[in-house]
Amino acid sequence: MSPPGHDRHSAPKRPAISFEFFPPKTEEMERSLWDTIKRLAPLTPNFVSVTYGAGGSTRERTHSTITRILAETHLLPAAHLTCVGAARGEIDEIVGRYHEVGVRHIVALRGDPPGGIGTAYSTHPDGYRSSADLVAGIKRQHGDIEVSVSAYPEKHPESRDFDADIDVLQAKVDAGATRAITQVFFDNDLYFRYLDRVRARGIAIPIVPGIMPMHNFKQARNFVTRAGTTVPSWLAEKFDGLDDDPDTRKLVAATVAAEQVLGLVEQGVRDFHFYTLNRASLVYAICHLLGIRPNGAQKAA
Repeated sequence: MSPPGHDRHSAPKRPAISFEFFPPKTEEMERSLWDTIKRLAPLTPNFVSVTYGAGGSTRERTHSTITRILAETHLLPAAHLTCVGAARGEIDEIVGRYHEVGVRHIVALRGDPPGGIGTAYSTHPDGYRSSADLVAGIKRQHGDIEVSVSAYPEKHPESRDFDADIDVLQAKVDAGATRAITQVFFDNDLYFRYLDRVRARGIAIPIVPGIMPMHNFKQARNFVTRAGTTVPSWLAEKFDGLDDDPDTRKLVAATVAAEQVLGLVEQGVRDFHFYTLNRASLVYAICHLLGIRPNGAQKAA
């Protein structure tokens, strides 16, 4: 059965891709990031996003990376923004600065608790109370800024149940969000079950799957499981015995991610957001398999 909204008889359009980067901490990481951007830019993504550290810890580095992307490339940058640990006026000022330099897309997130994932979340006394509140604040200030938000195929770790979780998504859409990007998932059935729940609630915005090629499986597993993602045993088994074999690990990671993406394509999915971890090779290979070629050329996926 085709997913809601998919017409199996329509001609497949070029997959809409986007890439996520994180702001570099050192000169070496800066060089590595820009090598990655130069490698991926010819694939003409719809946009590229730059993350924002907990409590705004990377605020200036995020801003400088965004500004450089605007100045030196033809890419459309989206700035991540959270409402953790900052007053409304402070957040509004950041949004204003982004708007001034030409940013017209923000990925609005509540952000992790100041004490880290798993600790109690508390809002700033004068801050935005939730991600929906943040979305509304951005749209109130600058109506021409597009706002993307997060979605959770396995529900947010703090949500009571899926109904409560989708209530939050509905509130973000009501506030002006026009796209949701999912947390990482490895079982495509989780995505489609979630999509069914979302569509049943009448939420029609794109729910874009977030894909993470696992360059370093153990490190990535620790990171994603803290955020509520299930790592299936079959996936762990594929990386078993490769701790000291990065070359084979990379090949396995590319294969696993490509199988996941092509499986989604077979079910009619045409939008993908790649968590690049500031590395180009695996994402570039997967895009090639999707039929995406440099500078807009394409083959059938």
